[in-house]
Amino acid sequence: VQLQASGGGLVQAGGSLRLSCAASGRTFNWRVTGWFRQAPGKEREFVAVLKWSDGSTYYSDSVKGRFTISRDNAKNTVYLQMNSLKPEDTAVYYCTDRERGAFSLANMKTENMYDYWGQGTLVTVSS
Repeated sequence: VQLQASGGGLVQAGGSLRLSCAASGRTFNWRVTGWFRQAPGKEREFVAVLKWSDGSTYYSDSVKGRFTISRDNAKNTVYLQMNSLKPEDTAVYYCTDRERGAFSLANMKTENMYDYWGQGTLVTVSS
């Protein structure tokens, strides 16, 4: 599986961006796709995750209510709609797939739960 993340850029605080994660290769409907981010000088952290089989989602507390993760089955693509952006959202955003699926999305907050990673896309939020 190859993941291609795109959509990053420079935006003012309060603005919006939509990131995309397109998957190619052999994928399965029971997989989950997540977004993580890594700010300069910080460890990579969980942002959101989606289960392809039923569209259920789970978010970190820091983005809940501002970010929305969704999917387009026909395009095999996951989106991260980011609204009300803050300077602290500045980071490289990575999408990632877990091929084996997940019983509980709340357990999908650590990097080692995932199998494939995209290359990352930079989001910069200016104050």
